Amino acid sequence: MNLSASEYKHILRIAGKDIEGGKKVIVAISEIKGVGYNFAQVLTQTLNINPDRRVGFLTDGELREIEQAIANPTKAGVPPWYLNRRKNMDSGLNQHMITSDLDFAASNDVEREKLVMSWRGYRHMFGLRVRGQCTRTTGRKGSRSEEGQDDARRSTGRSWCSGSSRWCSGPRGSRKGGRKGSSGGYRRSRSKARSRRGSSGRWLKASSTSKGAGEEIGVVLGGRSS
Repeated sequence: MNLSASEYKHILRIAGKDIEGGKKVIVAISEIKGVGYNFAQVLTQTLNINPDRRVGFLTDGELREIEQAIANPTKAGVPPWYLNRRKNMDSGLNQHMITSDLDFAASNDVEREKLVMSWRGYRHMFGLRVRGQCTRTTGRKGSRSEEGQDDARRSTGRSWCSGSSRWCSGPRGSRKGGRKGSSGGYRRSRSKARSRRGSSGRWLKASSTSKGAGEEIGVVLGGRSS
């Protein structure tokens, strides 16, 4: 059944998504979050709908069939390996989630990983890459920004030390546990080295002479021996 030009729908709503009527059926269905191009092609094939038709010419019955197929793809004949939520951890069933349900399920998965303190949850907690990407030269923006650091600081009590490029257990801006080039360890070693020098700036060396062990012994290198 084909609709006339007077019955053409300029704007229609499918699964909570406003879609322009001038788009093709396969393109219009793939605009729904959780429904890709391949999944839309499978739906049109199982429902015997021409994917090149303009979605504005679809009847109310065809739109209802599309919404029911998206809500329950297995009942419409879609293979289970096409679904995006197979063997759900809560119910153990094969499901296909769309729109806000998909976002809510993804956020619950992340929170569960953080709760059990898995390695993926640990990486999520500190705003780092989770899927094994290289982070030597990339990933310096986004979750590593001030907002991401504040979230990690509130959840763990740790702060990002910009000088040492690592997470520190001290307050924000401290360089506790950093590298020698940016922490106080290098400065402390320099101060110890200066304490072993004489007034002339030359190194002092303890030598074994005939003086007692309790007396101060020192020979200025390059100078006169005492």
